[in-house]
Amino acid sequence: MQTPRPSGTEAMKSDDVATALHLLTRLGLTVEDLSISVSPPAAVPTFTSYLRQLRASISPVTVKNYDSYWHVIETTWGGRKLDEPTPTEIDQLINTHRAHAVVRANSRDGRGAAASFVSALRCIYRHAEGDSLIHPADNPASRIRRPPQLPSPRHALSLAHVMELAEVASTTGNDPELDALIFRLHLETACRRGGTLALRVADLNSTDCLLQLHEKGGTVRRQPISPSLTRHLLNHVRTRGGTDTIAALLRYRNGKAMGRRRFDYLSQRLREHLPWAQALQFSIHWLRHTTLTWVEREYSYAVARAYAGHAPAPTSSLGATFTYVRAGLPEVAHALSALTGEPHPLAATDLHPLSGRPVTPEEGSGGRI
Repeated sequence: MQTPRPSGTEAMKSDDVATALHLLTRLGLTVEDLSISVSPPAAVPTFTSYLRQLRASISPVTVKNYDSYWHVIETTWGGRKLDEPTPTEIDQLINTHRAHAVVRANSRDGRGAAASFVSALRCIYRHAEGDSLIHPADNPASRIRRPPQLPSPRHALSLAHVMELAEVASTTGNDPELDALIFRLHLETACRRGGTLALRVADLNSTDCLLQLHEKGGTVRRQPISPSLTRHLLNHVRTRGGTDTIAALLRYRNGKAMGRRRFDYLSQRLREHLPWAQALQFSIHWLRHTTLTWVEREYSYAVARAYAGHAPAPTSSLGATFTYVRAGLPEVAHALSALTGEPHPLAATDLHPLSGRPVTPEEGSGGRI
């Protein structure tokens, strides 16, 4: 009896089976391997439950920055799962929040509130991706456009304005000694508020007149300060509890560490006494702009960049030459000496015969072109 020939469909199935078996062989698998059950994907949590975990696992600083926006998300979408909101719904929520943003003298049509809201959402979904709860291709926050940042309205203050601010800071308020130190510290170092709050007694090197600053992004840098500021800081610690009480460098009269609200109190008082400061919405960060602008004008961009503690830019954006023209600590100390009128133990004392810039000890041995 003649065996019937397979039909065209059956022949195609036979070829597919042969191809599949060949592929399994190449992958080192068997048909039995395919029968092993695959574990189901992790259940996607709600915003309320996931934010509870997130707050407990990330840094307190990040929580503080985003928590007000997360509360809005919890109020609106607390019972929804992370993968439910669409990009359109996210845009609607951001625009609603932007429309209800508090209007201040320096407000910019809610642009900052919208940008911060987008950052807060991206933080949630970035961690959700890391926990394999959201696939990167399904991340709705990645498709939301963050409002571009406008140029800062801050600029360098005049010497007369700086002197007026210093006078008010050191003669008014409930602790003028502390406020005078805060003002002088920010004017000399051009540091950020976080760097001041993180200062510990161990960060003060009285021999070399240096502070070790711990600033955003986990950066740590050594910053020169004047000998007189060094003495004032040492006396401040001695008269407010000494080194055996707390580790913080700046303290209230009762010996407790200075808190973040002191900056708000100081800025508000300066604005109340000086109408022009109120018009500018002055904050302590204006001193950073003032000092760095002066350093850049009097010395160079490289020295100002080192003075600010900015991370080196990629050579692709500034060119390979920038690798060879970075400023060092002696040049920063030299600029500080010119700013304060006091000699610094680490300042470069020799000047280049052509450019007039300070020459570091390593360059001093060669000296001439």
